[in-house]
Amino acid sequence: MPDPTATLLARARIGDPQAKNQLCERFRPLLMRWAHGRLPPHAREGIADTDDLVQNTLVRALNTLSTFEPRHEGAFFAYLRQAMLNQIRDQIRRARRQPPRVELDAAIQELGPSPLERVIGTELLDRYDRAMEQLPEEQRQAVMLRIEFDYTYKQIAEALDRPSTNAARLMVTRALIRVARAMNDVR
Repeated sequence: MPDPTATLLARARIGDPQAKNQLCERFRPLLMRWAHGRLPPHAREGIADTDDLVQNTLVRALNTLSTFEPRHEGAFFAYLRQAMLNQIRDQIRRARRQPPRVELDAAIQELGPSPLERVIGTELLDRYDRAMEQLPEEQRQAVMLRIEFDYTYKQIAEALDRPSTNAARLMVTRALIRVARAMNDVR
């Protein structure tokens, strides 16, 4: 005879992994049937299916058992349904915040120079690219992070594992001097 839910909950609260597994086995099919079809298709982006939401709900519920007070028979399933409903609502909210996905047409052709090329000119951009190719990889990354991605020196230090913000600033400065010299030599 299977253990009553109240017994499994008590055991799970004290950290019994077998009790948690038994609770999952017992409530997964019930929660799957209850949740099936409740998540609209437009909100499914980023999750595979209802099983993912059920799994997340069970894991979260079992990790927060200390806050659950069973007041009657069936209280744990009601708790799981409410947690599942919260997961569904969160997923719908996330889907609403995302712009719709649009397929790009492969037939779209390049319409001319990019905004950067229009601003600095293609010749200057070519000189910049050639000068960047002459830099060691780490310096090239530092310049790209600073100039093209607008990273702060602190972010560059973290990204390139530099010991300090000043070390990142010095590396970028030296690299930019080399780029400027190389661009002037190419003329």
